[in-house]
Amino acid sequence: MDSVQMISHIEKSLNYSVYDVKWIPCTAKFVAIGSKPKGTGALQIFELNRGTLELVKESEKDKSLKCCSFGASKLRAAHLAVGDFAGKLSLFDLERLDAPLYEVEAHEGIINSLDAIGGSTINCGAPEIVTGGRDGSVKVWDPRQRDSPVAHISPATADPSERRDCWAVGFGDSHNTVERSVCSGYDNGDLKLVDLRNLRLRWETNVKNGVCSLEFDRKDIPMNKLAVTTLEGGLHVFDMRTQHSQKGFSSVREKTVGQALGTNGVISGAKSTVWTVKHLPQNRDIFVTGGGSGNVRIWLYHYPEKRSHDHTDGEKLGVAGTLEMLHATTISTQPVHTFDWSPDRQGLAVCGSFDQTVRVLITTNLNLH
Repeated sequence: MDSVQMISHIEKSLNYSVYDVKWIPCTAKFVAIGSKPKGTGALQIFELNRGTLELVKESEKDKSLKCCSFGASKLRAAHLAVGDFAGKLSLFDLERLDAPLYEVEAHEGIINSLDAIGGSTINCGAPEIVTGGRDGSVKVWDPRQRDSPVAHISPATADPSERRDCWAVGFGDSHNTVERSVCSGYDNGDLKLVDLRNLRLRWETNVKNGVCSLEFDRKDIPMNKLAVTTLEGGLHVFDMRTQHSQKGFSSVREKTVGQALGTNGVISGAKSTVWTVKHLPQNRDIFVTGGGSGNVRIWLYHYPEKRSHDHTDGEKLGVAGTLEMLHATTISTQPVHTFDWSPDRQGLAVCGSFDQTVRVLITTNLNLH
């Protein structure tokens, strides 16, 4: 069987620090956002054209830009939700970048992460954006409602010095018009799952190191799997189908994901941060991780024969599967901290790294798994 291979197709150096990249649905274009040296925000749109990257539009904003998503946009509307370093959430029409369609002071300080849903998927609820900030709060926004969030998950303490940074947020379980959950990860390793329908904490655990990234394998189905990456080389995949009242959700942990690749391709060295995780849109059991040593790894999740068994207390307990690394490569000398698969073309991807470079990647033979 032919093996999976990823190659760096195009590299583009930028004059700013790139923090997030996203493909524009139904196009050969992607957005890159970040921070210019003078502290202003950069937003650029690039288009693939015969093996080259063309800059087709750009805009400079007052504050550095941290995170973005098209998830709350209708398929061909291209409305981009953006969180900035000052705590502002904005929604931009890419045809008119001069003024936002929607804007709100969402957090005190930087918006570390955001996710969005409901724009293009049928029967999965209203369009919403979730933001997680340095102030420790998680907020859910409906772009059709101005000023106030539809849900606010605040820290237990009012003392700012005791609040934990929220580093990662993600929607899931949005399989009809009423069900929806949001998962949030924090700098101390806390992981919290909140049922938005009933506004209650459904589950919490701690993964021992700061949560850098998290993602459900699909947002618009009953919860299936949740991938979580951390500082110190952590990768956890939780089976979200069966929740035990005491033990929660079962998980598998990969211990080598944060280690560097040597020149001979052998994994070695100290564990580094695993910055990002992204599932392949065309196959939810394949996902990619981006590491602090400039590596990109592609993983395949194998389900167990039975996904639950009867625990000694009579309750069902989930059974985690196993992880197989399909491919590993080093594409940069700096951390690969943002990554996005093309929703339209399998194997096409874009990533950003701390060397102020975006790379268009092509991965082959993914359809064999």
